[in-house]
Amino acid sequence: TTNSELVVLADADEVSMVITPVNLHYTHSASPTEDPFLRGLMEGRLIAQRCPSCSKVYFPPRPACPTDGVPTTDQIELSDRGTITTFCVVNVPFLGQRIPPPYVSAYVLLDGADIPFLHLLLGIAPEDVRMGMRVEAVWKPREEWGPTMQNIDHFRPSGEPDAPFDSYSQHL
Repeated sequence: TTNSELVVLADADEVSMVITPVNLHYTHSASPTEDPFLRGLMEGRLIAQRCPSCSKVYFPPRPACPTDGVPTTDQIELSDRGTITTFCVVNVPFLGQRIPPPYVSAYVLLDGADIPFLHLLLGIAPEDVRMGMRVEAVWKPREEWGPTMQNIDHFRPSGEPDAPFDSYSQHL
């Protein structure tokens, strides 16, 4: 076959499926909120925004606090360590998977942040992952960095004691 394949139903004039490679190229213009965040990532720094009204810290940053509707103008730098709040063991293979199942996708609440974000967790058997586990970022080699969260290849257990449930229970 070629790069495109046409599947036609037997004895019919209608096309049921077309299989073809698709390439989409996007140009993204960074907002004033995203600019410091993306520049920080290129330097290995995690820049968040704090709401001046309720003091909640958002990572990745948001232009306005979803609770108060107030612009989040205060920037703060966060550590690349955090706590697993919830997680999912991925057992089902799908097209484009980077690693074979099983593996863990986990919500990581960075130290000092008020919302967790989803990332890959490696370096531990899926059956040993637990809520409250302390983790640290594993960064790609610096020469591979760009303005992207993909600079963090994955998270791994940090070896610290688990965080008490009360420290992350409001972030599930």
